[in-house]
Amino acid sequence: MILRCIFKSVQSNDFVSIPIISVTIFLFMSFSALYPQEIPTGVVGGVVAIPLPGDSQSATFNQKNQLIVNDTAIVGIPLDIEPATYELEVVQVPNETMKLPFVVIDKKYEEQHITIDNQEQVTPPPEYYERLAREADLMRTAYATLSPSNPNLLPITLPTEGIKTGVFGTKRFFNGEARNPHSGVDYAADKGTPILSPAPGTVILTEDMFFNGNTVVIDHGMGFVSVLCHMDSILVEVNEVVARSEQIGTVGSTGRSTGPHLHWTIALQGVKVDPEVFMSVVNATLETKDETENSDN
Repeated sequence: MILRCIFKSVQSNDFVSIPIISVTIFLFMSFSALYPQEIPTGVVGGVVAIPLPGDSQSATFNQKNQLIVNDTAIVGIPLDIEPATYELEVVQVPNETMKLPFVVIDKKYEEQHITIDNQEQVTPPPEYYERLAREADLMRTAYATLSPSNPNLLPITLPTEGIKTGVFGTKRFFNGEARNPHSGVDYAADKGTPILSPAPGTVILTEDMFFNGNTVVIDHGMGFVSVLCHMDSILVEVNEVVARSEQIGTVGSTGRSTGPHLHWTIALQGVKVDPEVFMSVVNATLETKDETENSDN
């Protein structure tokens, strides 16, 4: 439609030159490339990948800088956000701002009922309150970590081999009592099975926690944090730099657990998201990058 109008105006105006037509077509094609017909969409508790112009310096949502990989902003969508259309604020060179829309749709998560033999692991008595408050502060600090981006971040890999026994977002009931939605993915495996870092990063917390048991938190850069719980043994220390797939511990059943397994949480700027959705979406940007580079050759 737009191109048809352009050529019609050329036929009726002798002063319109071929260079002007070329520039107009180029601008139209550039606009189409940056703004695809389908607005990026994600579900509550998931992530949304938003393509960015190549000269983008930063991308902000909810006043927080978002993770950018391969010219794509990866936005974590909270479980409790209202389904609607939102905007990502993008700063380009030189300090020009644009807003890109994305859509959040609802998702219904299932219930999971778990029986715990030790009732104190369900409803802790008052003598544990101080410990629980301290551990909550440690996790808040870890989730708030914002370090520079890592150019070698991808691909994200699974932290262990096992059978998936718990999925993200389920509404959990322990001994019939409602608790927070499940914040990660569980993989059942034999005690002692190696646990690996899913991406390069820096260890920012190692702790024996009341609910999470032996826990390691890794900062992967730009607000992307992995939390790995219920370990039997921890093989890394705080401030240690770890490589992708480097062993950081072994599978166990410490903390609130019904058997040997690994619990893996991913948070983006403090927003807990489905690790498997995150891994799929982020790794897909590698394929897009390869396709783009091949088309340029």
